[in-house]
Amino acid sequence: MKTTRIAATCILAIMFLMLWTGCSVSYKFNGASIDYSKTKTIQINDFPIRSSYVWGPMASIFNNQLKDVFANHTKLIQVKRNGDLKIEGEITRYEQRNKSVSSEGYSAQTELSMTVNVRFTNNANHSEDFERQFTATSTYDTTKSLNSVQEELVTQMVKEITDQIFNATVANW
Repeated sequence: MKTTRIAATCILAIMFLMLWTGCSVSYKFNGASIDYSKTKTIQINDFPIRSSYVWGPMASIFNNQLKDVFANHTKLIQVKRNGDLKIEGEITRYEQRNKSVSSEGYSAQTELSMTVNVRFTNNANHSEDFERQFTATSTYDTTKSLNSVQEELVTQMVKEITDQIFNATVANW
């Protein structure tokens, strides 16, 4: 009788632990550290392309992704002007260069890079204002044409740069 009581207690304890860990609350950490009592709005201006080499859809991909990052990861309301936070700038560089050479002496890989100049203004705390450049790169095999991989690579670089901008402006990392 005593053995069955101990076994039942152990089984109940194990079931309780399983239930407790199985029903835990999940928390998604997005990195934003915003005082919403002081900061309610954000103004994100469109970034024009000021690079000598241009791929047409790049600006709209970048501008949409930057606005989406802030819409999806903050409670800030996006406004056209007079935002508590203001992000503006331009795409200053978009270029490709040979990254590695094959044993035959030909280019084996090409590196594509994108640089964005950002001016950030925090109207609630001007000590956080900055102007900074953010860069991302992607590599592709030279056996492929840039046209065949450009959209995928630009999308990857834009994601990386917009994440960098998000972290520099509102994550305070």
